[in-house]
Amino acid sequence: MKEQNQENNKDLQRSLPPKRPGDELDAAGKSLSEALRISFIILKAIMVVLVIIFLASGFRTVGSDERALVLRFGKIRGIGEERLLGPGLHWVFPYPIDEIIKIPVEKKVNMPIDSFWYFQHPSEILPEGPKQRTHIPEKLNPILDGYCITRGEKHSQTVAGTTGSDYNIVHSKWQITYQIDEPERFFRNVYVRDIKPGESYFDVITESITPLLKDLVEDAVASAMLNYTIDEVLFEQVARVTEHVRRALQKNLDDAESGIKVLSVQLTEKTWPRQVDDAFWASIKASQESQKAISEARTYADKTLIEAAGLAEEKISQAQAYRTKVVADARASADYLREILPEYRKRPELVLQEIYQDALEYALNNADEKMIVKPTEGTKGREIWFEFGRDPTLKPKSEK
Repeated sequence: MKEQNQENNKDLQRSLPPKRPGDELDAAGKSLSEALRISFIILKAIMVVLVIIFLASGFRTVGSDERALVLRFGKIRGIGEERLLGPGLHWVFPYPIDEIIKIPVEKKVNMPIDSFWYFQHPSEILPEGPKQRTHIPEKLNPILDGYCITRGEKHSQTVAGTTGSDYNIVHSKWQITYQIDEPERFFRNVYVRDIKPGESYFDVITESITPLLKDLVEDAVASAMLNYTIDEVLFEQVARVTEHVRRALQKNLDDAESGIKVLSVQLTEKTWPRQVDDAFWASIKASQESQKAISEARTYADKTLIEAAGLAEEKISQAQAYRTKVVADARASADYLREILPEYRKRPELVLQEIYQDALEYALNNADEKMIVKPTEGTKGREIWFEFGRDPTLKPKSEK
């Protein structure tokens, strides 16, 4: 059976026409051409998809509390207000053509400053856990303890004829609240390290600018404190001191063109050196007693002045009333004399006698007691006795 099949195959091969070498090459070329055509189609499709993906990757979202700058080959793109992108969806050319830098301008950052506070053991700072007993050193350690110097009361010095001032030491803690106000200035003039994958740009900004802000705050606090006394810093003008520090810090930031705005400055803690605590409390007590004595003296002075002013006004009022009465009496007398003047010119003796009689009548009518002694003839002398112990029941006419 096997031999028969072999013979049949040989007969079939003899019946087929012989193959030419060119036919085999044409079939291979067609297959290669078809494979290349399909490959180019697939490559074009892949390129189109890659271009679409590349262009789609240019969409960026800017948050509501952010503003964005677009860097085209490292330079800020746009003119004027177009240089900043507001909140929303924006399209830019993908990296490396364009690069978008998002800057948080609405976020407020609180930064504590404890550079001017005295050294504390970690167990004293921790809110929980066992507290270590505070050991107050005998002397201030400038290496460990932070402090700032305040102006003392002015006093004259005889040395070289100059006028100087003593100074005091104050420990203080501060808190600064700031935000980025001008994104372009901030980007140009403030160093921010490169962002690593997975990091927040806001956290990187905060970390990068903290050393700069800390140095500027320390400079502002140290220079401002020299304009105030220790009493003004601790008690009397705290708001004025903090405002002075805020203005000085803002000026330093503006001079550096940082684009950072200081929203508030707070003096969170303040105290005098612990080494002079007892002496300082004694000084405060003495100052309070002095102020109390001064206040009492001022109160007494005001009261005395008020009483003196009242007495003076009363005297002035009495004097004015007396003056008015005298003027009125003088005018009445003048009017009376004018009335009797024509009659006096005619009969002066009669007028004088009438005036005398009127005065005598007025005197007798207004006398409480009358004693009439008639003259007698032929007597060389006379004794008149008056009893001064009058009858108490006898009342003056004025009271009746």
